[in-house]
Amino acid sequence: MTSSNASFVHLHNHTEYSMLDGAARLGELFNETERLGMPALATTDHGYLFGAFDFWKRATDQGIKPIIGVEAYVTPGTARTDKSRVRWGEEHQRKDDISGGGSYTHMTLLSYNNAGMRNLFRASSIASLDAVFGKWPRLDRELLNTYSEGLIATTGCPSGEVQTRLRLGQYREALEAASEFRDIFGAENYFCELMDHGLDIERRVTGDLLRLAKDLNLPLVATNDLHYTHEHDAKAHEALLAIQSGSTLLEPTYDNGGSRFAFSGSGYYLKSPQEMR
Repeated sequence: MTSSNASFVHLHNHTEYSMLDGAARLGELFNETERLGMPALATTDHGYLFGAFDFWKRATDQGIKPIIGVEAYVTPGTARTDKSRVRWGEEHQRKDDISGGGSYTHMTLLSYNNAGMRNLFRASSIASLDAVFGKWPRLDRELLNTYSEGLIATTGCPSGEVQTRLRLGQYREALEAASEFRDIFGAENYFCELMDHGLDIERRVTGDLLRLAKDLNLPLVATNDLHYTHEHDAKAHEALLAIQSGSTLLEPTYDNGGSRFAFSGSGYYLKSPQEMR
């Protein structure tokens, strides 16, 4: 393991436990992590933590440090039991507005000690019992405040609250949300997350994210929103997403007026530290 490889760790990853979304099988994922010389790896599967033990066990068996996390679904400022849908933008901004038809935003949560792991399990369990909207358990500000100890949070992917506000041209509201989350998790535990898959929704807000990080003195973290292990797995992942939307690969995608779900952009694999730089 070179020192340059040891200095980078992937912190936003969807394994086979992100059902019908993640195509990274744990065995292949850890073999590739070991081959690339990276000392640790995080799991941030969608909404739930039922893959956490398997991830932890396989990681420790291969001498890789496991970081247990989740890509959380967070209410758009409402109570977790409130099933109303919310819009922040104007009608013509609907494509840029809150994900899930106005029902949730995303947040990357990572545990950095045992207390954080316990809090992650507790918050997720409570949300799974009383706050499922559609198929996702949603956290709200109350749960985040109560169970923030031992957790690192980030602004997340383009579906995060901060990025959504920025996409809608609402810098002041984005600043207020980031400031609130910084106060919940602590200034040293709340990060601006940057990723780049060549997507317009990513690049449109990069400048404002950097500006926001500077205004609030927030640290930055680069991630890759991994959904499969190798670059050549992209086509198999596309087939998995087609199953999710009840479609076939012959049908047009959402972006082309069809009903098939497919990722835009590219590069959702376990990149080497050199590629990430």
